[in-house]
Amino acid sequence: MRLSLALAVLLVAGALGVHGQPAPVPLQEDSTSTRHLTLVEVLALAEEADTALRAKRAELSAAEGARIDASSLLYNNPQASIERRRRSVPQAGMPGEQRNEWSAGLSQPLEIAGQPGHRRRAAAASLEARKAEIEDLRARARYEAAAQFHRLLAQQNRLRLDEQALRLFESTALAVSKRKAAGEDTRLDANVATVEAERARNQLALAREQLGDAQADLATRLQLPAGIVVEAAGQADSPRTQWTRQELLVSADSVPKLKALAAREDAAAARLSLEQASVYPDITVGINVGREGASDARERLTTLSVSVPLPLFKRNDAGIGQARTELEQARIERATEMRGAQALVATLWAKLQSLAVRVERLRSSVLPALQENESLSLKSQKAGQISVLELIVVNRQTLDARRDLIDAELDLQLTRLALEAAAGWPAERNAP
Repeated sequence: MRLSLALAVLLVAGALGVHGQPAPVPLQEDSTSTRHLTLVEVLALAEEADTALRAKRAELSAAEGARIDASSLLYNNPQASIERRRRSVPQAGMPGEQRNEWSAGLSQPLEIAGQPGHRRRAAAASLEARKAEIEDLRARARYEAAAQFHRLLAQQNRLRLDEQALRLFESTALAVSKRKAAGEDTRLDANVATVEAERARNQLALAREQLGDAQADLATRLQLPAGIVVEAAGQADSPRTQWTRQELLVSADSVPKLKALAAREDAAAARLSLEQASVYPDITVGINVGREGASDARERLTTLSVSVPLPLFKRNDAGIGQARTELEQARIERATEMRGAQALVATLWAKLQSLAVRVERLRSSVLPALQENESLSLKSQKAGQISVLELIVVNRQTLDARRDLIDAELDLQLTRLALEAAAGWPAERNAP
């Protein structure tokens, strides 16, 4: 009985594969409703499904229309007028004379303080800001989708590990139960083995619940039809782009969000110049032609007019003040975002280095040592030098260490994604 217990534990524990990925175990989902997606497919679907990105793209037409209006030859349209008069002229001792007269005119306001140039610069900067905001939302949607993909992938690995752990502890509990019936193990040993099996069963149920949540979150982000179950396809240790801290800091100064804020600042500066130029009044030039007088002595009149409003009381102080406020706010927001981007990159870089060391330590030091302990404990258990309880403790340590490795690898992936998003590196560069 002692040999059968050790052999059962050895066969199941060996299936854990301490150094490699857990052996693939089919997830318990209906294959007809399961959709396997790679990271590249997830990124493409996320971009198409993101509602904020689609709404921002819809705003592009308004900005393009404003730019076209500002690029016209004259911002203000000419004004045409036509007038027809019927005049009754009394005559002494005679019926009154009826005269039909008419006039037509055309007037055009002219801006004289450079307003068209300021308006075109503001419209162009606003359009560039919209494009940069669209790119920022696109990068954000891809980053969040990539993060959810890696969470789902890690949860799938946890589920497979917990399924293997349940088989291990159930076989151990069964073997200890038989040894107890034969009088070779105590009731305490049997109770401990049973508790470990129940804990493994509870852990597996929790892993399935968390996997369902992760699948639902990703399916919701991708706006997949109801009833579709998403499964992540790929490996957690996907290829990574190599970069240095200095490269990331330099790249952080040109992320789409900062480009949008810089364009917003340019647009605000142009609007301030436009409001200041509006203090100078527009000149309205007009020409008018008409026919007046008696039918036998009809006169042709041509009139040229120039009108200028006098800026004596209203000098656009409200518009200038509002534009100056918007410019100052844009400068503050851009400066704050630049400092925050640099600090975020530096913080994430330090965290990434720490996580990389931790993952490497788990892979190269902790797991090999636990594997050796597992082998030694099996031999000692066969020789009767340790009890089943001690063997269970060793197995529990190995499983916990593998869970720690999965969690650390996920933290490493999420930190790398956040760092590259903060520095403006596209997520697709790291797609497997």
